Parts: sequence; C-alpha cells; structure tokens
Amino acid sequence: MKSIIYGPVPSWRLGKSLGVDLVSTKGKTCSFDCIYCQLGRTINPRVERREFVTITQLAKELDAVRDTVADYVTFSGMAEPTLASNLGEAIKIAKSILPLPVAVLTNSSLMPREDVCDDLAQADVVIAKIDAATEQTFRQINNPVVSYSLDQLLHSIEHFRKRFKKKLALQMMFMAINKDYARQMADIARRLLPDEVQLNTPLRPCPIKPLAPDEMAAIETEFTGLEVVNVYQAPRPEVVPLNLEETLRRRPKL
Repeated sequence: MKSIIYGPVPSWRLGKSLGVDLVSTKGKTCSFDCIYCQLGRTINPRVERREFVTITQLAKELDAVRDTVADYVTFSGMAEPTLASNLGEAIKIAKSILPLPVAVLTNSSLMPREDVCDDLAQADVVIAKIDAATEQTFRQINNPVVSYSLDQLLHSIEHFRKRFKKKLALQMMFMAINKDYARQMADIARRLLPDEVQLNTPLRPCPIKPLAPDEMAAIETEFTGLEVVNVYQAPRPEVVPLNLEETLRRRPKL
C-alpha cells in the first residue's frame, strides 16, 4: 500500500511541511486543470466528495511519524484535499496525534459548499488559491471542472473569512497571462481580508514560464497595505524526506 504521508518538504510558505495526501490516487485528481500545475494534466477530474483514505489508515501512518521534526502538517498532495469528505475528521485526528498546527492548501473550488467550509474551519491555517481577476482568465488558467463562477468563489472566501478567526492566506500565481491584472488582484485581496498574500510564479517544472524576480517585485508594489510573501524572497529550510519516492510523486522538485 502506498503511503499517504510524504515529506517533510521545504515550503516557502510553511517551513518544514509534513504532507498528508488524503485523496492519494494513482493520478492527479482535481476539480481544476491548471495550466501551471507541477503534476501535469488532471487525469481524474471530479467535483463529488467521497472518502478516499480511511481515518484508521491515517491515524496509523501519523502515529508512525510522531518523532518527525516539522513546522506544519499540511493537507495537499496529488489532489484537491477538499474532495475528501472526511477532511474535517482527518484534521482533528492529525491534531490529536501530532503536536503540530495543521494547514490545508485548497484551490478554493469547493468553498461555496458549506460542508467544505465546515471542514476547513478545523485547520489552523487555510491557504486558498485565486489566480485570476476576470472570469475569462479564471477559465484560461484554472480550467475548472466545477460550475461555480469566479465571483461565486470570491464570495465564498469572503463568507469563510467572516467565520474563520485563524490564519487565512491567499496564494496568487502570476505568469504572463495574468501579470497585467496585478492591481485588480490586489483589490480582490483587500476585499477578502487575508492575514497574508502569497505571491507565486511557476518555479517548479511545468509548461508555463515563470516571471522574473524583477517582474514579481513590480507586482508586489500593487499589494501595499497587505502582508505579502514573495516566492523569490522567502527562505526554504533544509529537510530530509521520510520517503523520497512518495515525496517526489507529489513534489517532483524539492
């Protein structure tokens, strides 16, 4: 049986991040098919939630890594983690076994669902992705399987912010197709009131060329008044993964 635990990986956002892949499928399973994804094209597009990994299996694997040095337990991996219908319970189990805060990386696609927001609310940190300021660029960049519009996703994050009193971060991936929308995306960030905005560009292997450091620095100037982390400036810790094969499946470049 393949492990659902991977890493720790050196995260520019979370430090030493111990990954949990609660969907853990053979191919990429997602509600988006983002043009910049390091895992390639979405093999298993889906929007329906179900249980992929049992809580019993998760608890067993977490118990085996109790002594791992990490800063966060992070739900991410080969799939959109909110597709797992037992995400909320999984977060609670992780907190009960490991003395670490829990983060969830989500593409935001299912946040219009109340049950998804209930699950995300169990985490200590939620990193929600927004890559577009217009419906057209949303479709071009993220290729969503879900029927929700960009406005619906933004409204759902805004609603979640009102109830979620822990750390909410927005990740924004910039590339040639959306770099000219930086000011509009900064306005979106101000509307959503995140604790942090993470400005990213595709540095991991993918078909999309990353923006240069000076381009990202120029984009950052639009985000005045917001707490910003720039991918080019953030430190990355030295880590040794527990299982290199399982880690490279989810993170082709460490």
